[in-house]
Amino acid sequence: MNQVVLPQAGLSSAGSNKSKKIWLKGIKNVFLTVYALVTLYPLIWLFISAFKSNEEFYSRPFLLPTVWKWDNIVRAWKVSGMGLSLWNSTVVTVLSLVLTLVIGALAAYILSRFNFRLKPFFMGLFLLGMLIPVHSTLVPLFILMKKIGILNTYAALIMPYTAFELPLAIFVLAAYLVTIPKEIEEAALIDGTGYWGIFFRMMMPLSMPALSTVAILGFLRFWNDFAFALVFISKPALKTVPLSLSAFATGYMTDYELTMAALAIAVLPTIIVFLLFQEQIMKGMTAGAVKG
Repeated sequence: MNQVVLPQAGLSSAGSNKSKKIWLKGIKNVFLTVYALVTLYPLIWLFISAFKSNEEFYSRPFLLPTVWKWDNIVRAWKVSGMGLSLWNSTVVTVLSLVLTLVIGALAAYILSRFNFRLKPFFMGLFLLGMLIPVHSTLVPLFILMKKIGILNTYAALIMPYTAFELPLAIFVLAAYLVTIPKEIEEAALIDGTGYWGIFFRMMMPLSMPALSTVAILGFLRFWNDFAFALVFISKPALKTVPLSLSAFATGYMTDYELTMAALAIAVLPTIIVFLLFQEQIMKGMTAGAVKG
């Protein structure tokens, strides 16, 4: 009798554990779904509001529009000059990212792979650069750029963006490169590869996770910056996306139907980039966090 009862008790216990795991997994999935909806709701609300009139924006802020105003997108595009703004933001962001990654990787390679007398001083200097309040430098930078004549040019944005992003880029990349074994570098030197070859053929590919992390942070900062563009750019032909969004707000009122439509257009590039490179972005963020 005992031999018959024990297997049944074991099967009952196994079935109970399996049922418990299914319930826990279901609760976890429900929680994650609710969390995702709560997180995405502001974005969903933005796209819904982009098709409302000003009256509905005030009277029905959290409901679907009764009449979908698709012409809001077209009007916002024309009034704000969004096409030109997107081009300017793309040029400034791409050039700033290229300079930040190349200069930051070179500096990080020197600081992480070589020993020299002033190495602690330079590491402390770059670390100190991350502590400088960026917007406190607007006035001196404006005076400096006016004297050297680069106001209202792409360089007026690219140079400060690169300079203020470099300390973080060097810090992250140097911390990552330190973890790469030096035996790889020594083997390449024995095979006759120079330092430039080691840097471009070995260190750059191996540090792609850290480079991805720096690129993600830099892209978000450059694309969304408003203060530098507002101070250093006054020509309408050079305005970036954040500047074009301010065209719908005056000292007396804000045209919310066009503002929301323009915001919906402005966030699309970021969403598209994330969807296209989400795997690399996730790997870069996690690897950069662990290695850094």
